[in-house]
Amino acid sequence: MDRTLGFLAPVIISSIIFILNILLPGRWVTGYVNKTNTDEKMRYHLNGILVFFTVILSWFLLGYFNIVPYDWLYDYRWYGLAGAFLAGIIFSLAVVLNYPPVRKSFLSDLFFGRIENIQFSGGRADAKMWLYLVGATMLELNALSFTAHHLILYGEQASTGILLSAALLTYFIVDYFIFEEVHLYTYDLFAERVGFKLGWGCLVFYPYFYAVFLWSTVDLPDPHTPDWLLFLYVIIFFSGWILSRGANLQKYFFKKNPERAFLRIIPETISDGNNALLVNGFWGLSRHINYSGEILMASGIILCTGYPSMILPWLYPLYYVLLLTARQKDDDKRCSHKYGGLWDAYKKKVPYRIIPFIY
Repeated sequence: MDRTLGFLAPVIISSIIFILNILLPGRWVTGYVNKTNTDEKMRYHLNGILVFFTVILSWFLLGYFNIVPYDWLYDYRWYGLAGAFLAGIIFSLAVVLNYPPVRKSFLSDLFFGRIENIQFSGGRADAKMWLYLVGATMLELNALSFTAHHLILYGEQASTGILLSAALLTYFIVDYFIFEEVHLYTYDLFAERVGFKLGWGCLVFYPYFYAVFLWSTVDLPDPHTPDWLLFLYVIIFFSGWILSRGANLQKYFFKKNPERAFLRIIPETISDGNNALLVNGFWGLSRHINYSGEILMASGIILCTGYPSMILPWLYPLYYVLLLTARQKDDDKRCSHKYGGLWDAYKKKVPYRIIPFIY
C-alpha cells in the first residue's frame, strides 16, 4: 500500500496544488507576454507563496501528528520518482496531442510544445506558473524529507553542512515565490511553449534532480567542514543570488518603467527608435549575467554538503552550465532576429555572454 501511495504521491500533491492555486486568494497581475496573435497582455492570478506554505504546513502537521513520517518521501523516493516520470510523460502527450502541429516533426513538437499559453478557470490557474509551482513545492518537500532522514539517522551527529545546504535550497525556492511576479518577465514565460521540456521538466526533473546533492549525501556522516569554509560557501551562494535576483529585478523595473532607477542605477540604453536595451548595471556586465548567478548559487549549495570530491552533487551546477549555455545561444538567435542591428550594437557594447571577462 505504501509503495502504491509513494508512486501516486506526485500526482496527488500536484492535483492538490492545482486546486489550491484556483481556490486560494491571490493578486491579479498583468504580465509581459501577449495573448497569442493579439496585442492584449496576459493576466495572471498569483498566489504561489500562499499555496506553497499551505502545502508545507500540511506536511509538518502530518508529521507532527504521526500520520505520515517526516522522511516518508525519502523512504519511497524511487516510487515517487517513477510516478512523477510517468505522470510527466502523460501530461506532455496530453498537452501536445490536444493542439495542432507547429513543426514538421512530431518529436520536436512533443519536446518543445505546441501551445504557448494555457489558462484554466478564467485564468485563476496558468499552466506554466502551475508547473513551476508544482516543481518548486515538490522540490521543497523532497528536501525537507531527505533532511529529516539525515536527522533521524544521525541525531546530534547530523551534519551542519547538510542542514545548511537544505536551508539555502529553501531560501532559493522561497525567493522565487516572493518575486513570483518578476518571473512573468523571464525567458521561460515568453519564449517557451508547453510540452515535454517544460511539463516533464517541472514535474520530474525540477523536484527530483535538483535534490541530487541530497540524494547522494544524506546517508553519509558529518565530514566536519570547518566553519570558515561553510561561511565561504554561503558567500558564494549569496553572491550568485545578488547577480541573479539583481539582474532580474533591474530588467523587471525597466520593462515596467524605463525611466525608473534601480538600486540608484539610472538606466542607460541603446535604441533604434522602436526598441531599447539596457547596457549598464547588471546588464552591462554580461548579456546573461543572471545565468552566472544561477551557477554560483547551485555551486554554493552543493559545496555546503561537505563532499566536494563527489561527482553526483556536482551534477546540479553542471546541469545549469549545460542548460544556460544552450539557452544563451538560443536567446541570442531570438534577440538577433527580433532586434536586428540593435542587437549587434548591444553585443559590441556588452561583449561577454555569461561570465564577465571570461565568456
